[in-house]
Amino acid sequence: MRQISVTELSTMLKNFVQNPAQNPANAPVLIDVREPWEWDLARIDGAIHIPMGQIQNKMDEIDQTRPTVIICHHGARSLQVVAFLQRAGFDNLHNLSGGIDAWSREIDSQVALY
Repeated sequence: MRQISVTELSTMLKNFVQNPAQNPANAPVLIDVREPWEWDLARIDGAIHIPMGQIQNKMDEIDQTRPTVIICHHGARSLQVVAFLQRAGFDNLHNLSGGIDAWSREIDSQVALY
């Protein structure tokens, strides 16, 4: 199981913005597995919202060829989703350590804490 810190993710995202010549197929996909009410409160720009309970039914919507970062509030639910997806054959997955809470505290204070 690969963990990615909010600092590493921020750097990765900035590299794609600052270097448009990079292959966009290598840009990370961000999947937020929190509940709709949590998504409404706080989110990382560019993330896709697929609540944890819908992952199994929406797995075919996830591009397995791209690096994928799974996000939740603190990192526990996303860890479970990463484990589930790995058992289903997904490989290029990362769990966002500390979740949206760490993102707000360390990267973007404009993202609401809750």
